[in-house]
Parts: sequence; C-alpha cells; structure tokens
Amino acid sequence: TRSFRYGKKMNSALGEKIKKLRKKEKLTLDKLAELADSSKSYVWELENNTPPRPSAEKLSKIAIALNTTLEFLLDSSGDVQEEDATDVTFYRNYRKLDPVTKSKIRKIVDLWDDED
Repeated sequence: TRSFRYGKKMNSALGEKIKKLRKKEKLTLDKLAELADSSKSYVWELENNTPPRPSAEKLSKIAIALNTTLEFLLDSSGDVQEEDATDVTFYRNYRKLDPVTKSKIRKIVDLWDDED
C-alpha cells in the first residue's frame, strides 16, 4: 500500500535517494531508465511512490547507472554513506581498467602521498 499524508503520496527513502542521485548525475528519467534497462514509468514509480517490492536486479542496474551501490540505495539506517558508496563504485570501475591505466592511476596517487 502507498503512504499518504495530507492527500499527497510520500516518497520513500529509496525514491528520494534515486531522485537525488539522478539529478546529481544530470540524468533524465528517460536516460536513467535506458541505462538501467528499465522503463521510465518504473523509475518514476520508484522515485515518487513506494512500490511493494522493487526488483533487486533492477535496483542493482539503477545503482550502477547512478554510480553508487545497491547497499547505499537500500540502507535506511544511515550506516552506508554516499561517500563510501562512491569509493566502492570507483573501485568497481578501477578493477575493469587495463593494467597500464591502473599503473598510471597508482603513480598519480603515489605522487599525492609524497606531497604530504
């Protein structure tokens, strides 16, 4: 069932996170739906209503499209911070890079460490 307050539907914490991250990434509903292999109406429903049981597979694709983690989207306790999710996402992307690019990134990080 959907929650109502003063005649308006209440957004879920999940929906608010998705909307906030979508806007941060400058994605339209259409573009996020395309990247997440979903429909615009499904993404809109997630953002604006409390769907009974969103699919873990679809939420995972949305998390990837938003450069975050499924854990961050689903966390309602506040234990998983957006910055932590960003770090996990960075590492997920880093692992997909070729060895030469990884080496260059490590050298840049080493240079930063030398400045301290």
